[in-house]
Parts: sequence; C-alpha cells; structure tokens
Amino acid sequence: MQKRAVFQRNERGMTLVELIVAFTILALLSTLTVPLARYKVKRDKERDLRYALREMRSAIDRYKDASDQGKIQVKVGTDGYPEDLNVLVEGVTLVGNATGAKIKFLRRIPIDPITGTTEWGKRSSQDDPKSNSWGGQNVFDVYSTSMERARDGTPYSEWQ
Repeated sequence: MQKRAVFQRNERGMTLVELIVAFTILALLSTLTVPLARYKVKRDKERDLRYALREMRSAIDRYKDASDQGKIQVKVGTDGYPEDLNVLVEGVTLVGNATGAKIKFLRRIPIDPITGTTEWGKRSSQDDPKSNSWGGQNVFDVYSTSMERARDGTPYSEWQ
C-alpha cells in the first residue's frame, strides 16, 4: 500500500489579495469619515456662535431694560445702550444705592468660535442694520467679524 502525501493548507495569515481588499475597504471608509468630521466641527462652531450671539444680545437687552426702568444711570448719547461690551462685564452702579452695588450683565465676553477671539463686530443704534462699521455711540448689536460663510451660504457676519 502506497501512502499518499496529503498537503494541508496552512492558514496562519492573510493572502496578498485579502490584504489588498481589506486595505481598500479601510481606505474607503476613512475617506468617507473625514468630510463627516469636518461637517460636525463646523456645525458645532455654528451652534456655539448662535449661543454666544444670543448670550450677548440678551445682556444688551437686559442693560437697555435696566436703563429704561431707571435702575442704572444712562450716559448722554447712548440711548440707554451700553457704550461698549466691557461695561456688561464690569457692571454698572445701581441708581440710589448707597452701598455702591453693581449689576453685571455678563460674566465674560464670549469667544467667537469662528475667529477664536473675543473681538466682535459692533453696531450702534444709529448705524445701518447691515453696516460693518461701528459709529461708536453705543452697542446696539454684535456680530461675528469672520468673512467665512455658513453651511447654508450666508456670511457669519449677517447672522441674527
């Protein structure tokens, strides 16, 4: 009786074809995730920008309400709006308060997530609503100084 040599296939690793297919699939998946990650980062920055604008505009409105109610002293020519953003952080002395207590409207000036700075564009109540230059009389509105466009195509400086 003659014995036949039986060759068993050794399955210790992957063949070259299997490696190429696995690498191709991995490369395809990674190229799909990069745009998704960029989209998510931009979406998060836009959400943070909306929040920062809402926070500052709300502080400006609270300042205006306090001045209209006579709780704080109004400087001539400001129409009851703050003269700059630092006033909202530093606070304003209450009228008729002997202790000199101050009312503050912001803890800090928020960082513009698009530009990464605390520099915001300002508009006074006398400025044109679409103007990118500040008259300096008061702070009626704020906007991002970024020239970039949002995902919907609108410039960040025009966000309401």
